[in-house]
Amino acid sequence: MKKIRDFINKADIKKFRFWLQLFFFVIFIYGGYFAINLGNSIPVFSCGYDREVGGMCYFLPLQHQLARPLDVLFSVASISVLIGFITFLLWFIVFNKAWCGYACPLGTMQDWLTGLRKKLGIRYSTYTQPQFDKLKKIKYIMLAIVILSPIAVGMGLLGGEWRTAFCSICPGRMITPLFVGDTSQWALDFSTKSAMILTSLGLIFTGLFVVGSFIKKRFFCFFCPMSAMHYIFSDAALLKLKKDGDKCTKCGDCYNVCDMQIKDIADDVKSTNILRDDCIMCLKCVAACPEDDALHVDLVNYPIFKSTKGGFVKRMEIQELEKKND
Repeated sequence: MKKIRDFINKADIKKFRFWLQLFFFVIFIYGGYFAINLGNSIPVFSCGYDREVGGMCYFLPLQHQLARPLDVLFSVASISVLIGFITFLLWFIVFNKAWCGYACPLGTMQDWLTGLRKKLGIRYSTYTQPQFDKLKKIKYIMLAIVILSPIAVGMGLLGGEWRTAFCSICPGRMITPLFVGDTSQWALDFSTKSAMILTSLGLIFTGLFVVGSFIKKRFFCFFCPMSAMHYIFSDAALLKLKKDGDKCTKCGDCYNVCDMQIKDIADDVKSTNILRDDCIMCLKCVAACPEDDALHVDLVNYPIFKSTKGGFVKRMEIQELEKKND
């Protein structure tokens, strides 16, 4: 057992993550070709506009369900809303926000764009702490749009085009179908004024997604309503990111590798549960920590991956070898 744990703690997390991301990308983008259907309550942006999707993002069916007239929504029909939510929650509580770091197709695409930027030798940009504190609130505004917009449609306050308002502006609607050769979403809808506004915003946000993700690590994740939804229920998840502050030396290595610029990962030595709302649980922080068991990932309170001096040294050797090969 000790040999197995040492092997895991010294593993090349970068390589492991690359292959796992690729696996999930194939499942969610091309799953239909293999008759894979994981349902319509998946906690990642696996877009239903992709006709070969292997499992659908929870937000598309949720918006359709919430757009019913209130007398229907608060009737027996509410059972379907409850079932969809419970299914989403069951998927989510197993892996927590690791869905963002390892399974989300849009997250994977952003990492690929980061890889391209590195190959081209272009420096990435960062946010100042005040900017970070302000921008991180946007994801909750986006979540409000996901929930309130269809309810307003059901109440007759908005037209039908706003039923899936978030999906209309989400970059996933336009980008993921491209991987199966579908370009139909890349068009303005002039049927109504609202449709024109929403599809125009969709094109704008998609452009921002591509450009922003090239110059800023995980650019879209700062504004992602799915990330906000995750964090609300993260305390119920079985997978936890934990920290032993007594073993932390505040060296800052964990912060330096954090794609989401989460300062608490280095500065907070009091909290045991170190997961924050912007965290994508990529586990880079654990891999970069040089102190034994200062950071660890637990599944039902059992440590499955933790920081060790030996693991840190081995991963540094791998990085140096990769730099020489480049």
